[in-house]
Amino acid sequence: MFLKEKESGHLVEVVDVKELIDPMKPTFMGRYNWGEDVPEPEPFDKSKVVFPSGEPLPRCWTDVHYRDTEVSH
Repeated sequence: MFLKEKESGHLVEVVDVKELIDPMKPTFMGRYNWGEDVPEPEPFDKSKVVFPSGEPLPRCWTDVHYRDTEVSH
């Protein structure tokens, strides 16, 4: 899976999708997708990436409390 950095527009390959969709983790391991050499994975902040189409990540991937109002009713 690839995501795009908001500021630079560079593609980031997600190393572990489970880490990406875990709302308890604000970062995920990924690597830039450029050149012939595969770079070492590094942490990326979920708030600084979007899907390649420009769509933001789903809230359930970034906010552990995304359904708190529904549960309290």
